[in-house]
Amino acid sequence: MTDIARIRNLAIVAHIDHGKTTLIDSVFKATQTFRKNQEVAERLMDNNVLERERGITIRSKHCTVSWNDYLINIIDTPGHADFSGEVERVLSMVDSVLLLVDANEGPMPQTRYVLMRALKLGLRPIVIINKVDRPNARPDYALNKTFDLFIELGATDEQSHFPVLYGSGLDGWFVNDLDKEEHKGIDALFQTIIDEVPPPQVNEDGDFLMQVSSLDWNDYIGQIGCGRVLRGTLRKGEEFTRMVTKLKDPSSQDKDWSFDSSSKVKGVHMWITRGLTRVETNEVSAGDIVWIAGPPEIGIGDTFSKNEDSSEALKPLEIEEPTLSMFFLVNNGPFSGQDGTAIMLRQLKDRLERELRVNVALRMEDLGRADGVKVSGRGELHLAILIEEMRREGLEFCISRPEVITHVDKKGNVTEPIEQLIIDVPEEYQGIVIEKLAKRKGELNTVENAGTKTIRMEFEIPTRGLIGYRSEFLTDTRGLGIMASRFNGYGAWRGDILSRSRGSVVSMETGPATAYSIEGLQERSVVFIEPTERIYTGQIVGENSRNMDMTCNPTKRKSLTNHRSSTKDIGVKLDVPRKMTLEQAMEWIRGDELVEVTPKSIRIRKTILNVDDRRRAEKKQMILDESANALQSRPSA
Repeated sequence: MTDIARIRNLAIVAHIDHGKTTLIDSVFKATQTFRKNQEVAERLMDNNVLERERGITIRSKHCTVSWNDYLINIIDTPGHADFSGEVERVLSMVDSVLLLVDANEGPMPQTRYVLMRALKLGLRPIVIINKVDRPNARPDYALNKTFDLFIELGATDEQSHFPVLYGSGLDGWFVNDLDKEEHKGIDALFQTIIDEVPPPQVNEDGDFLMQVSSLDWNDYIGQIGCGRVLRGTLRKGEEFTRMVTKLKDPSSQDKDWSFDSSSKVKGVHMWITRGLTRVETNEVSAGDIVWIAGPPEIGIGDTFSKNEDSSEALKPLEIEEPTLSMFFLVNNGPFSGQDGTAIMLRQLKDRLERELRVNVALRMEDLGRADGVKVSGRGELHLAILIEEMRREGLEFCISRPEVITHVDKKGNVTEPIEQLIIDVPEEYQGIVIEKLAKRKGELNTVENAGTKTIRMEFEIPTRGLIGYRSEFLTDTRGLGIMASRFNGYGAWRGDILSRSRGSVVSMETGPATAYSIEGLQERSVVFIEPTERIYTGQIVGENSRNMDMTCNPTKRKSLTNHRSSTKDIGVKLDVPRKMTLEQAMEWIRGDELVEVTPKSIRIRKTILNVDDRRRAEKKQMILDESANALQSRPSA
C-alpha cells in the first residue's frame, strides 16, 4: 500500500491531435515502465485496432507510473468531441488535469469543452504548450489564448494562476522556461505534477465508499466498475451496498436527483493498475483507483458503501445526452449473408445491448419496428465507430441517414443541437466556405488572420448543417482546410436546410456491371462501381449530375454482330470510380436511402428496392402531404 501523500491522480485532456497519447509514451520511457529490450509500439495507450488505424483515442484508459517513490495515476482521454462522454465521467476520479495545447493552433473547440468541465469540478489545471519544436509554433500566442479562455470560462484566481510547461511530447522533453533551460528530459513535468497536484482528498479511517466512474465487461466475470476509493478500505469477499441514484429530469438545468434503490453485494474480484496491467489485489484503500467485479449490475454513478444508510448515496454523474440518431436495420437485400453473417433483429438487439454495458453515451430505443431499432449517440463518428466494430465482427446490417434529436422547450418551441465550428483555411478559399455554410444556416461570429496566409473563422451552426459537409469542405479547399466542432447546447430551430443537391443513379437490374454500360453512365454522373462488380436492383451505382434520381441498367452488354470496327472497342476509357468510406456514405445518403454494411463492402441502396414499388410509395406520400396541407389551410369553424 502506498502512502496517500505520495499518490497523484490526474487526467490528460486536449483537443484531438494535440499529443496526449504521444506524451504518455514519453512518460513510460522516462519512468522505465518497460524493459530496455522489450518491444513497445508507438502510441501504446491506443491498444484498439481502430484507434491505431485512425490515430485517435476512442476509450479513456488508465495507467500508473512511479517516479521518486511517488505513484502517479494517469488517465488518457479521447480528444474528439463525439467521445466527450468518456471525459466527463473520469474527471471525477482525479485531482488535476494536464491541459495540452498545440503551440500553433492554440485552444480549439474540444479544449474549451474539457477545460470547462475541469473548472466546474474545481480542478486546477497544469497547462502544457506542446509541439513547440514545430517550424510554425507560436507558444506565446497559444498561452495568451489559453489564459483568455480561462477568464472567459469563469476560472477562479487560483485556477487562473496555472503552472505552464513548454516542450515536445514526441521528442520527450518539457521545461518551465524555453530560453533558459536545456531541452532534454521530462523531469520538469514530473516535478510540477508532484508540487502542483494535491494528493487525494480522502478519508482513510471511515467506512468504505466509492463511486463508479467507468465501466468494463468480461464475458466470464460480468460487469466491472471503476472508480476512486473515497473513504476506508475494502477486502476481497466483503459485503457492501450498491446504491443507485437518478436525475429527476436529465434535460432540466436544475439537475435535481433522488435515491432510487439499493442492494447488498460482494466484491468478488478487485484490481489496481500498475503500468498498463491490471493486477488483482485482496484489499483496496482510500485514494486508489480500482476495478471491482461482483455486483450483477453496475451503472455509471452508482455508489458502493459499507454503510447501508441511503444518505451515503452520492450525486449521479452528469453525462451529456446524445445529439444524433439513426436506425440499425436487418439487411433484407438480395446479397444478404454472402459477405458475412446475416443477423436477425434479436441478434442485432443483443449486440447493441452488449455495447450499452460499457458505452454510456449510447442509447437504444425499440420503437416497435419489425426490422430494426433506433440508436442514438454523440455524433457521426461515435456511431460510425460502433458500426465499424460490428462490421469487423462479421455482421451484416443496414443503417439509415443520421438525424438530429430535437427537444421542445417550456414555451413549446422546437430546439435543435447547435455546434461551435472552427475552420482554418487558406485565404483564397474563405469565400466558398462562408457561402456554403450560410446555406446550411451557419452564422459567422469571428474572423482571425494570423498573418500566415491562413484564415481562422468561428461559426455557430446547427448539427444537421454539418451532416454531409466534411467531404464537400475538403473538395472546396483542395484538402488544405481544417475543421473542428463541438456541441454547444440547444438553440432555436433554424429552418429547413437544403440536402444533397444531386440525385442518385439507381440500378434496375441484378448482375455484374459492364464496362460498356459504365462508359455511357460516366458522361452524366459520378460512378461508384467498376466493371464485373456484382450489383442488384435498387442499389445506387452513382451520383447524378442533376437533382433527380435516374434509373439505369449497369449490366447492359453490347449487342454482338458479325461486323466490328478494328479500333472502336480499344478506345474505351473509364474514370476511377468513387469508393466511399463508411462515414462518407452515412453523410451522402438521403432519407429514402440506406447504407448496407458488410465485412467486405459498403453499398448504398434505396430503402424500397423495386422501382415500381418506389413510385407507388412516392405517389402515396404525395397524396398524404397534399391532404395534410389542405387540412392545415382549411379555416376553422
